[in-house]
Amino acid sequence: MTQTVISVDHVVQNYGKSVVLHNVDLTVEKGEIIGFLGPSGSGKTTLVKTIVGMNRPKSGSVTVHGIPMPSLEAVKSIGYMAQSDALYEDLSGMENLMFFARLYGMNRKEARQNAIRVLELTELHFDAKKAVKFYSGGMKRRLSLCIAMIHNPDLLILDEPTVGIDPVLRNIFWKEFKRLSSLGTTILITTHVMDEAEHCDRLAFIRNGEITAIGQPEGLKILSGQDTIEGAFLYYGGNGEAIS
Repeated sequence: MTQTVISVDHVVQNYGKSVVLHNVDLTVEKGEIIGFLGPSGSGKTTLVKTIVGMNRPKSGSVTVHGIPMPSLEAVKSIGYMAQSDALYEDLSGMENLMFFARLYGMNRKEARQNAIRVLELTELHFDAKKAVKFYSGGMKRRLSLCIAMIHNPDLLILDEPTVGIDPVLRNIFWKEFKRLSSLGTTILITTHVMDEAEHCDRLAFIRNGEITAIGQPEGLKILSGQDTIEGAFLYYGGNGEAIS
């Protein structure tokens, strides 16, 4: 029996006079890895922020675990990695992780155990004592992922988590995402990298603030008559209609 974790119902989102999301509907089930695929400016990040509760919809509604967003109660179960890193640069990587873990109410022993685990996963364990201001851009992205995962959330929302990450480490990340999914963690990932899309259980193509197509990667390719995800994405036009 499926269990709905995220429900987006007729969501419209504005920035000033500009409509950024147009009547978006979406449901995401427990343990599913769903990818939002679209170019920069398509509305991916706005939709993610609305689901997390950072933006209140102009109209429509969003629920997480049946709780209307925004909600502090629901946020406790979410691991969120933003597109921009929000880190304390004068603290070390480990100190950043311990700080955020304590915010989530974890005791020191559990926080340290989890910190060591995620640092090893992202291959930051050798730099754990280094101040973040000396980290490269890619290292900061990896630390942001660590923070999102530190409290073992049952919903991970990751906004372009592999930007600046080398292919070997990106493959390690995806193995971990698959492992977490198999244990029941729901994962929402935004990306504009086509080959990553193949790893998702379902894909939502987003263009001009609308979901133009949604389904399993292979199914989207078959329905569009294309051999690649990129071809399928181009096939489904910005207005939700197939284009030749």
